[in-house]
Amino acid sequence: MAGVRLRVKEVAQQKKISQGGLSRQANIDLRTLRKIYREPTSIVTTETLGRLATALNVDVSLLLESDPPLPKIIEAG
Repeated sequence: MAGVRLRVKEVAQQKKISQGGLSRQANIDLRTLRKIYREPTSIVTTETLGRLATALNVDVSLLLESDPPLPKIIEAG
């Protein structure tokens, strides 16, 4: 069964933002953020997801990924 995987850790690392810095910028408890990093299939509220996206300066959709990844569709050309 497919689910959703959060890409918060990967995006934060690409932007060189520490867990503590992201926690402060997003106004999210550090324990919550650590859980998201450890368990990327954690359930989070849309408010938390929005705060993380704002703090990382990305669209919310960049923080979500199908788990397992959906197969790539090859368009007939």
